[in-house]
Amino acid sequence: MSSELLSADIQLIQRILPHRYPFLLVDKVLDINGTTSARGIKNVTMNEPHFQGHFPGNPIMPGVTIIEAMAQTAAVMVGTALEMADKEMLVYFMAIDGCKFRRKVIPGDVLELKLTTVRGKPGGKVWKFSGIAEVDGEMAAEAQFTAMMDLPKE
Repeated sequence: MSSELLSADIQLIQRILPHRYPFLLVDKVLDINGTTSARGIKNVTMNEPHFQGHFPGNPIMPGVTIIEAMAQTAAVMVGTALEMADKEMLVYFMAIDGCKFRRKVIPGDVLELKLTTVRGKPGGKVWKFSGIAEVDGEMAAEAQFTAMMDLPKE
């Protein structure tokens, strides 16, 4: 594998992830360093359906969707590195640990999702990741999570 960092635009993301609106929560993934690390970008807009009820007059991105955006970034990282586009990969949460929320994420924010792999290898089903979500360099959330990657059989 080359040492060149990869990226995934929305077209590639949709070829890797099964998620679609309103649950596709990452707009692009940059700095993909194999299965080691990546940086996701989520542009937070008022048009997202969760803001209608969370909370009217004071829109705040739900914490669970921030963690889901981290997980989607991790799946795109692994899916890009392992060339999983168009292979119908599914990913399931197994555990979320050490989750902390540090600041509100609101419409107009650009959420930067920094993911690193703690454990996992090509061909393996169970992966563990560490993630940090930031807005303008300020930590919004952090968590470690374990996921099972249901990779298609070749």
